[in-house]
Amino acid sequence: MKLIVLPIALSLLALGCGSNTASAPEVKHYHLTGQVVALDAKDQTATIAQAAIPGWMDAMTMEYPVKSRTEFNTLHVGDKIQGTVDDRGDGDYDLSGIQQQAEQKQAPQKTAPAK
Repeated sequence: MKLIVLPIALSLLALGCGSNTASAPEVKHYHLTGQVVALDAKDQTATIAQAAIPGWMDAMTMEYPVKSRTEFNTLHVGDKIQGTVDDRGDGDYDLSGIQQQAEQKQAPQKTAPAK
């Protein structure tokens, strides 16, 4: 009897420890730069006029979900930002790592002294 139970128990154990063949989709990350043109607090989305994202999409204006409420609350229309688009495929993406872009101030132009 013991000889029959042992192989059955080992078979059941092996089935329980099997790996799950359905794996999570690979998340791809893309650097985004652009300007906030609209915010939707209800849906927690930001519409961004973005520069082209090499390897992903051309320059355009589109809406991005922002998962982090803290990051969303730092945004204002007109802000120039950079961040990371986290793309899970099949239209599942969001914006994270949002940072304000520093404005580049132009140095005052020097005028030639009057002669």
